[in-house]
Amino acid sequence: MSVLSSLAEHPWAYPAFQVVHLVGMSLLLGNLVLLELRVLGLGSTLPIHDLARLSLAVVIAGFTLLLISGLLMFATQALELLANRVFLWKIMLIMLAAMNAAAFHARGSLDRRDRIARLQMIASMLIWLAVLACGRAIAYV
Repeated sequence: MSVLSSLAEHPWAYPAFQVVHLVGMSLLLGNLVLLELRVLGLGSTLPIHDLARLSLAVVIAGFTLLLISGLLMFATQALELLANRVFLWKIMLIMLAAMNAAAFHARGSLDRRDRIARLQMIASMLIWLAVLACGRAIAYV
């Protein structure tokens, strides 16, 4: 029996992956929202570069948990997920979030904190909320 089929058949494996996935999403979203709110002008007494350094480190840890648990969950039911349009939307939204983050950092938006930076942060919040909604909806479509 392969490791993947063992994981797919074990009664606690998938729920455990879901818990790890939820922890990863909490770390990612919780820390992104703090940084996004700071860029939007809230908490102006907090040094933005110190906050960014801390929050982005936790975001990376959260994303790592999401990636590992997500790949393991995907591997246990790849064909079903590839046929699920909500799952495909979730993956496209994650790629869009990555492109938005890359654009934010490439243009130095953390230092500029101009209108474009604020729009990028609002877009980030909306994209990640859509990812979260898609993740919840996958089981119901």
